[in-house]
Amino acid sequence: MFVTNSMKTLILVLSFCSCIAQAQVDTEGSSIMKPITTLFTGLNLGDSSMVRSAFTADATMASISKDKAGNVTLRRESSLTGFLKAIGSPHKDSWSEPIWDARIEVDGNFAQVWTQYAFYAGKNFIHCGVDAFQLIKTNATWKIFHLVDTRRKDGCSVPKPISDQFK
Repeated sequence: MFVTNSMKTLILVLSFCSCIAQAQVDTEGSSIMKPITTLFTGLNLGDSSMVRSAFTADATMASISKDKAGNVTLRRESSLTGFLKAIGSPHKDSWSEPIWDARIEVDGNFAQVWTQYAFYAGKNFIHCGVDAFQLIKTNATWKIFHLVDTRRKDGCSVPKPISDQFK
């Protein structure tokens, strides 16, 4: 195939633009993940104020799971009050929710993060699933405005480096 100098230049420019776009996504990705990291750090420390700082004032939550009969259930929370109270109340074991395989999608001031997780109380595996975070960027800061998760005990593929931390 015959490639002209102008075609080579175009390919070079497109490659360069692609690299710049990827660098911007990577930088923005760190900013988007910051409230999620704050949430899980606060969860582990039992610090409800830290967790609260990761969310907008009117954030909502939902969980999808199965009841004892195997029926799919959707539980919605219209506020963070119960969640924050549970985190801030004394409990025997620290709570940990390691995440992996985070996928970030962004459109302007809206982002969504989809990630696998496992939930542990101390060294005890409780459940696994997917967290889907929806975030908004205001005043150059990302905050979580909605969080939905799935919960299951079977079919969990927790990466060995994560599960080994809880042995």
